[in-house]
Amino acid sequence: METKKIALVNGQIFNGDDTFLGHALLIEDDRIHGIFPRHAVPDGYRKIDVHKANICAGLVDLQIYGAGTDLFSAELTVESLHRIERHLLKQGCTSYMLTLATNTIAVFKTAIRVFQAAAPRTTLGLHLEGPFLNAAKRGAHPAELIVSASVEQVNDLLEEDNGSVKMMTVAPELLDEVSANLLLDRDILLSAGHSAATFEQAEQGFEQGIKAVTHLWNAMSAFHHRDTGLPGAVFRHPRVCSSIIVDGIHVDFQAVKVSKSLLGRRLFLITDAVAECRKGIYQHVFRGDHYALPDGTLSGSALTLLQAVKNSVTQVGIPLDEAIRMATTYPAELISRDDIGNLHTGSWANVLVFDADFQVQQVYFEGERVV
Repeated sequence: METKKIALVNGQIFNGDDTFLGHALLIEDDRIHGIFPRHAVPDGYRKIDVHKANICAGLVDLQIYGAGTDLFSAELTVESLHRIERHLLKQGCTSYMLTLATNTIAVFKTAIRVFQAAAPRTTLGLHLEGPFLNAAKRGAHPAELIVSASVEQVNDLLEEDNGSVKMMTVAPELLDEVSANLLLDRDILLSAGHSAATFEQAEQGFEQGIKAVTHLWNAMSAFHHRDTGLPGAVFRHPRVCSSIIVDGIHVDFQAVKVSKSLLGRRLFLITDAVAECRKGIYQHVFRGDHYALPDGTLSGSALTLLQAVKNSVTQVGIPLDEAIRMATTYPAELISRDDIGNLHTGSWANVLVFDADFQVQQVYFEGERVV
């Protein structure tokens, strides 16, 4: 079979801490071949002019519940999962954690089976946001479905997992050490969220192996001058990372500025995006620029990850290269993936091309152009 070789030229290339002008991004079959000066592009590459657009790695979203008209927890089918994948690819998101909020154990188990049957290519794994949360900070999660972690609960939930669940949001103050170790032994990334943890409880959770915090500021203990809570604990920790929803609704843009100044490279972007749904446990109603439950409780966002990058630049004042890292480099590093979220030689050829107005121009997934 003939090798497929293309070169994206006449764009600004962002790759981690490096930015290139006057260079070409070379793709060979499904992998990145390298970044070359335009005059040094080898023979045999078909040149594609991107007309001064921005070129970066495909975006990486570690928390998303659905896309288009599909909320995965309400449409637990292979077809629904594949529709979500296709929709996200059009947005430039080439890798994501498909997330389920607190639900019945039966629904979680069904989701695991569907995920395994679908064998999705862009989905990194499942992120279970619950059921081991604190009902006092439940947000849109039903209190009656939140349960305490135990050896029995963990083993029951994950008995057929076989590595499908890659991430879980937990309340550290309610997670005992034995249950935490059971999850960690399965190589599940633990993130603290929907938590009323004190500073000390959060620190203890980090010492147990929790490496991240879920949607900073939302559904967690407050930053108070006599107990800085979970936000204060992550601000003070040297390594723990945090996701944040930069839509100006879940978190005010001024709070994002403060968070960025304190966390630096440990802050990364998620969408927390849902889809409109009028059935089941989570009935998300679109409110123009966000989603809410029928009673008005704020639920998921209406963001795309590229819109979050745009807001970070235009509303928060984060430089474009750093905003891109927040949606590529940092989430990929958190999940220990060095083959996505970058344009290094040998990485998957997942590439986003977008213009100065943050509109998607081209998307490549494993070397195939999908937009």
